Amino acid sequence: MAYYFIVTPRHSNQVLAVINFSNVVKSPFYACHVGYSLDSEYQGKGIMRRALQATINWLFEEKHFHRIIAVYMPHNEKSANVLYSVGFEKEGEAKDYLLINGQWRDHILTAKINPNWREPIKWNPF
Repeated sequence: MAYYFIVTPRHSNQVLAVINFSNVVKSPFYACHVGYSLDSEYQGKGIMRRALQATINWLFEEKHFHRIIAVYMPHNEKSANVLYSVGFEKEGEAKDYLLINGQWRDHILTAKINPNWREPIKWNPF
């Protein structure tokens, strides 16, 4: 189970960014992982920050998620800045976390907790 979002300009089908929420787990976890990518031409303009905040709000308010988990490589300051700007907090470090281009890479572990979470009457991630 996953949710996929595509970011485009208002009057164009050009893809500027993608956001995916994967590894969706319901009770008792009510959580998922987030990944995203933004065309390098559009970085530094606040596009990913706004898109990520909007999709997180939707997951928290409409889908009743409690936790969203994100990881980034220690040298990726742009990704770290985006995550921290929308309220993610560092939870730790993971050695050899993901295999990228044939090499195991360390990652920083972060999460954002829904401060207004309430248990849904019947949880439906769809």
